[in-house]
Amino acid sequence: MRIVAVIMLLALALAGCASTPRSINNVCSVFDQKQGFFGGWYTEARRAERKYGVPAEVLMATIRIESGFDADARPPRRKLLGFIPWKRASSAYGYSQALDGTWERYRRETGNVMARRTSFADAVDFVGWYHQTSNRTNGVALNDAYGLYLNYYAGHAGYRRGVWRNNPQMQKSARKAAGMANQYGQQMRQCGR
Repeated sequence: MRIVAVIMLLALALAGCASTPRSINNVCSVFDQKQGFFGGWYTEARRAERKYGVPAEVLMATIRIESGFDADARPPRRKLLGFIPWKRASSAYGYSQALDGTWERYRRETGNVMARRTSFADAVDFVGWYHQTSNRTNGVALNDAYGLYLNYYAGHAGYRRGVWRNNPQMQKSARKAAGMANQYGQQMRQCGR
């Protein structure tokens, strides 16, 4: 009987880890919902902040815009003949919406070979790594959510080429990420995070 109870408790605990948080526009609520016995999303976001120098609110805003905190997020499938599900627009997957090639580069360069895109801890570390790379490669300040998100969206080479300058969608997404980072920063100060 005890074994069944332990298994049920573990299943419930793990189900809570995998679920998408509610109230995703309030980072304090997200952190509260994703707090566990051994740490949680707040702990992981702060760890990545210390490691890469990117403010936690910028990291969280990037993930919010990319996946809405959905571990299994993927781009929609294209339709063949207008109705047959076909290939996806890209290999983006997980919290960070990292592409296959970029994720493999992250794993190689950081030595985090067991990293999974469906793990929040790995995803927030990836975002920190990517933003720090944007800082080193393209000189974008680590607290410049707008510029960092443009790098994230366009890629480092695309950002250097200025592909975002004539792309209103990229600029709109970067403004949204910057606004979310600002909002998250204010919320974190108000809730003492």
